[in-house]
Amino acid sequence: MDIALCYESVLPARGGAETYIADLSRRLARDGHAVHLYACRWDAAALPASIHLHRLEVPRGPRFLRPWRFAQACEAALAGHRHDVTVGFDKTWGQDLLYPQGGLHAASQYHNLLKYPGPISRTLAATAKWLDPAYHSFARLERKQYLGEHRPQIVVNSRMVRRHFEQFLGMAAETIRVIPSAIDPLRFTAEDRFLNRQKERDRWGVAANEPVALFVAMNYRLKGLAPLIRAAATLPASRSVRFAIVGHPKFAQYQRLARRLGVAERFLFLGHRKDPRDCYFAADFLVHPTFYDPCSLVVLEALACGLPVITSQYNGASELLRVPEEGLVIQNPHDARELGGALEQMLDHRYRMAAAAAARQAATRWTFEDHYQALLAAMSEVRRLRRAA
Repeated sequence: MDIALCYESVLPARGGAETYIADLSRRLARDGHAVHLYACRWDAAALPASIHLHRLEVPRGPRFLRPWRFAQACEAALAGHRHDVTVGFDKTWGQDLLYPQGGLHAASQYHNLLKYPGPISRTLAATAKWLDPAYHSFARLERKQYLGEHRPQIVVNSRMVRRHFEQFLGMAAETIRVIPSAIDPLRFTAEDRFLNRQKERDRWGVAANEPVALFVAMNYRLKGLAPLIRAAATLPASRSVRFAIVGHPKFAQYQRLARRLGVAERFLFLGHRKDPRDCYFAADFLVHPTFYDPCSLVVLEALACGLPVITSQYNGASELLRVPEEGLVIQNPHDARELGGALEQMLDHRYRMAAAAAARQAATRWTFEDHYQALLAAMSEVRRLRRAA
């Protein structure tokens, strides 16, 4: 097939959808498909050599206009080519298939309010959102994407996101195809994993037998870092554990919170890592108490590395876990006792070892190849319907 992928930026070092699109393009190219990328910027070294790159020149402008301009540029560029299938991944329209890896904007806005611990702070945040032009702009764009005259085939990465389409847009569940996210396990192979683990721990100053919980995120507030620090403060002082924090380079406010709660010595703020692979190898489990994740790739990466997981009900990836065999799912990240109890359970050596073995098996139940074949079937169906029309 001749397949066009549309996304503003494909810089896989930033993770998330950008890593996924690079993985997908490489797999499509390996199968002999002609792959085209329509984007404003990309890392050519992370993409297959055979890919056809189409640079879209889009003026920066105010935040609330940028997605509209990119979508318009995509529409104009695609009109000059005849592809079998066109695929969009975010705030675009006009493609045959839309796979919103970030979920619905409306759902994201709702869940973003949950990161504020109290009703007053949530009300103030909601008011600020309502006054933001981007809030109304993106809501209008979303209706154009999914409720316009020419409706695309919609693929989502979790049942949670499908429920959001029903809840926020009134769309029928049977019109939306669920294909869970997946990661390319080849990115997490290591010839001497145990050696890499010890080298990383030596850099951190962590003993070989000391339990390490890994937290990986760029948006610390949304992904629940402050609740994690508060939950760590509920653990007994005698409990041996370290928390490795990887992601955004600005973390001073969270260091201050850890000091104020008396747990600063437990936290290792490592900042940004271009490749966090060795951080997974050095850790013993992942903790990801997020307030919103359509289907977190961080969870899938952890499972691929044999790490059991603590996450929240607001993460679509929790649907892929067998609880408690492979990890734990909490209901409210703000509940320090609930999250602290999950940490206590994960720090039980016997439970953690059994969960780690199960996590490795979980990673084989739904592989990137399974995901790829399901997505390819959706693309083939779209092409068949286009030809029939």
